[in-house]
Amino acid sequence: MKLIRLLKTINRHIGVCLIFGLSIFHSIADEYPTKPITVVVGFGPGGNADIVARLLGQKLSMELAQSVLIENKGGAGGMLANDSVAKATPDGYRLSLMSGAFPSQAAVMNKLPFDPMNDFSWVSTFISYPMVVVVNSESPFKNLNDLIKYAKENPKKLNYPTPGNGSLFHLATEYFSSAAGIEMTHIPFKGGSPQLNELLAGRLDIMLDTYAVVQPHLISGKLRAIAITSEKRMPQLPNIPAVAETFPGFEASSFLGIAGPKGLSPEIISKLNASIHAAVIKNDVRVRFSELGGQVWIGSPKDMAEYVSQSIQKWRRVVAEKSIKFD
Repeated sequence: MKLIRLLKTINRHIGVCLIFGLSIFHSIADEYPTKPITVVVGFGPGGNADIVARLLGQKLSMELAQSVLIENKGGAGGMLANDSVAKATPDGYRLSLMSGAFPSQAAVMNKLPFDPMNDFSWVSTFISYPMVVVVNSESPFKNLNDLIKYAKENPKKLNYPTPGNGSLFHLATEYFSSAAGIEMTHIPFKGGSPQLNELLAGRLDIMLDTYAVVQPHLISGKLRAIAITSEKRMPQLPNIPAVAETFPGFEASSFLGIAGPKGLSPEIISKLNASIHAAVIKNDVRVRFSELGGQVWIGSPKDMAEYVSQSIQKWRRVVAEKSIKFD
């Protein structure tokens, strides 16, 4: 009987401790954030990612009733920014703006200063950027079938530019080549402006880039869009077919999302996820995202983790098949 009473007493104390511990845990999550949050952007001020991050930060500040600061930490294609977050204290006050460059970089680099999946807590994606397959307006290729037919009859004769070996645009174009069963010649550039100018001058044959980059030239009639790389057509270009309409399952888009260091509490992740969703579904945000060539794309933390993991695996297959090396 004494043993039974002792066990009951111990169980009561354990229960009280658990309740007390959970109440403290929930209290911390309920109070979060109590100071400004920093979102680290791995690219310089003024670019598309920076513009979107600042818009999100402004809206999140309203949702969380706390300042959300943007820290630009450029270098190594965003790796420095992501590394600084991976090594940060997991308290929700230092977060990373993840982009489509993250999984492609993880696929092409043999060594990273962090584990691309296990050193981060995934919060949510919030915008996707389909790529547009474009040609010069004077090109003989009126549609995707024209281009594929020519490329099959003339292997490696068509050339395409990217911002560099191992970039997302490089992997996406080679992925398209594999899906279409064609071979094209890669012309790497340093940055995006020179390659666009070369395409406009007619010295390049085809390019994959974001809508924001090519939009002015589509409107002016200097470039022609022949396909979209998302699974479905873009609202901004409803008459342009998706590559997936010809090659089912094809998808090669960029994105932006938020992640934190490994060990971020589920309660803080949930609060951030809900706040991001509330921020980006606002009509003015949707309109601005559309102007910037993107579409609102939200989901659970699990959705983001699965998408990043699947993207890394997809790009690794492309890297292996095409023997792509990072500059």
